Amino acid sequence: MQFNWVISKAYTGCEWVMKLAYVNILWALFSISGLIFFGMSPASVALFTILRKWLMNETDIPIFRTFIDTYKKEFRKANRIGWLMAMIGMFLYFDFKFLNNIGGTIQYVLSVPLLIITILYLITVLYIFPVYVQYELRLVQYIKNSFYIGIINMHITILMLAATFLLGILYTYIPGVVPFFSVSLVSLIAMTGAKQSFHRIEAKKKKLSLQN
Repeated sequence: MQFNWVISKAYTGCEWVMKLAYVNILWALFSISGLIFFGMSPASVALFTILRKWLMNETDIPIFRTFIDTYKKEFRKANRIGWLMAMIGMFLYFDFKFLNNIGGTIQYVLSVPLLIITILYLITVLYIFPVYVQYELRLVQYIKNSFYIGIINMHITILMLAATFLLGILYTYIPGVVPFFSVSLVSLIAMTGAKQSFHRIEAKKKKLSLQN
């Protein structure tokens, strides 16, 4: 009985490895098909859509069909939010470059608030695609909700960031896995953590509604 249990778990683990590699390759191919700039965001939405379904135990979905259908359906909307987040990121990057060139006391004074804003931006980026595939919102609401959810569930957010950081270290030691798992594993961490955050928020809402 125990041997069968081990075999079953090993098979499930191998199946997850193969699926994660497959969706990672799909993400790369569809990102390239959109010339990177127009392909990354819809490909990411498609990837997170599949990961969300897997985490909800919908493991028998047709992966390629689900990916391509989501990619096509969300192409414009996903690009709008992707480009908006990219422009904010570029703005922060050039601000750091500007402060670095100034130097002196002004650099140290302004670097602290800019660093705080950048951290908040990274938290928002971490949640943006999980929120996108979980809720139907307006463009700005995706950003606001991603920010609020990340801040409210800070302990989960810190765990997500730590896991992503450790995964980055792993990739430096085993670069051969990067083409197969680089995006899919990071996305799985983000979707898993975000799912826990969503559940906590829903539980709080339910508790408040019962109290009222």
